[in-house]
Amino acid sequence: MKNTKKQLFTIIKIIASILIPSAIGLEIWNIQLIINHQELPIPDILNPILIFTHVALFAHFIEGIIASIYAPTKNKPAIKYGIYTFLVGTVGLLELWENDV
Repeated sequence: MKNTKKQLFTIIKIIASILIPSAIGLEIWNIQLIINHQELPIPDILNPILIFTHVALFAHFIEGIIASIYAPTKNKPAIKYGIYTFLVGTVGLLELWENDV
């Protein structure tokens, strides 16, 4: 069971580490289009994805803040663990709290 959990966490971390920077890139692209008043807005097919990226980035941001606040109590560097948790999401928090046992 523990090996399966570790494999699942690894897969989630790899996927999240690709998707979160991609979401940031999509957000930057959208902001750049808005700022420059581009005539070609982001394609309509990407609007649901853009909404999802808003939610995902906000959730990961909150998780990163929680991790950076809690990390020093586990003798881990706050900024480093906050950034790590921002990239991998809930898995980072679970790994941090897992050591409570």
